[in-house]
Amino acid sequence: MAHNFHRLSTPLSRRLASSFSTDAATTAPTGKVPLLYKSPEFNQDTQKEAATLQVLSWGRGASGQLGGGIEEIRIYPSPVANLLFPPAFFSLSPTPGKIFSQRQNQSQKGETLPSVGISCGLFHSSLVVDGKLWMWGKGDGGRLGFGHENPAFLPTLNPYLDSVSSVALGGLHSVALTSLGEVFTWGYGGFGALGHHVYHRELIPRLVEGNWSENIRHISTSGTHTAAITESGDLYTWGREEGDGRLGLGPGRGPNEGGGLSIPSKVKELPTPIAAVSCGGFYTMALTEEGQLWNWGANSNYELGRGDKVGGWKPKPLPTLESTRIIQIASGGYHSLALTYEGKVLSWGHGGHGQLGHSSIQNQKFPVMIEALADKHVVDIACGGSSSAAITDEGKLYMWGNAKDSQLGVPGLPEVQPSPVEVNFLMEDDGLGPHNVLSVAVGACHAMCLVLRSHC
Repeated sequence: MAHNFHRLSTPLSRRLASSFSTDAATTAPTGKVPLLYKSPEFNQDTQKEAATLQVLSWGRGASGQLGGGIEEIRIYPSPVANLLFPPAFFSLSPTPGKIFSQRQNQSQKGETLPSVGISCGLFHSSLVVDGKLWMWGKGDGGRLGFGHENPAFLPTLNPYLDSVSSVALGGLHSVALTSLGEVFTWGYGGFGALGHHVYHRELIPRLVEGNWSENIRHISTSGTHTAAITESGDLYTWGREEGDGRLGLGPGRGPNEGGGLSIPSKVKELPTPIAAVSCGGFYTMALTEEGQLWNWGANSNYELGRGDKVGGWKPKPLPTLESTRIIQIASGGYHSLALTYEGKVLSWGHGGHGQLGHSSIQNQKFPVMIEALADKHVVDIACGGSSSAAITDEGKLYMWGNAKDSQLGVPGLPEVQPSPVEVNFLMEDDGLGPHNVLSVAVGACHAMCLVLRSHC
């Protein structure tokens, strides 16, 4: 089958000259943080009114996933790149698992704002800026989408995609959603996670030709399975299925080759339109437009939060949360987080690394509010394999769980950190103000955040 991908016809250097810097992809790291993007709306005469968005990373970066140009361990958040915008002239990209409204990326005048988003995979990272996709980290399996399997130690622009609205990174593969409602995948496809009816790798982004008849508006992925939601709220899944039911497809609709299903298939047992989905290690969670949580799949560590270890393929609402409005869900390897409309964080599942935030390493059979964050209003959450994160409405970042690889961004922590700790930022002599955290992404052993730093 022929490859389907977007190749941009204009030479890369000429096309990006006005807005993007390509130096970071070819220049060795220096003490200066590279400026990867400057908004075309930005006026040099109003520089004092400009806003700098900064991408920071920390944790273990042996495969280049920290974006600093070298193999390293960062014990606290350190800058990767700067992005320059006029004040309030940007928006955040849709996040897997979070209910999103198109009004969120529009200005008060109704203009569509350029969006920015970050994502962490197993050993690779991504940044979306105004429709362009930057990738870096480990390249095995083609997960960076550059046409080869070499690593990239600095953020590098992917020349094969344009109009990207959001990205979800898995273990050995990557998924992108465009503003046209198209889904592209690339990387290792051995378990069907790419959705191309085949089980080999794709070195460049390839269009997923699902049997949906409308645009896709939301994506999510895990180590080996992927999900997509259409404009009308239909949910499609594909990828690895080992009898745990994580695809939600039912008897006779499971693996067709190589331990996985490479054909996107509709989850028919959901009786109501779905607004957001989050793929966990061996299970899946979904939110309805009203904020009701449904889940299915493996449950050996109570990751479904039903009080027992009975899993299964059939989607069911979570009984203890049927009267609770959830606005975001996040899935780890074996644990789950949910953010309520009131800004409270619930967690359940495996707690052996402290990832539940309840000051213990005990598993939780049911969703329990994290008391250490009870006096905070949380606006965003994220899960890594065995660590967790939350951002408050004051722009503060809290993390907890597995700290073995410094992925919590706080020096001196024990390997297991069972309660949330605030992540502090070093004030660089860069003429920028305090760090106001906007979003966070967590991988297996590294993490990133996007912060707003206005000029002093």
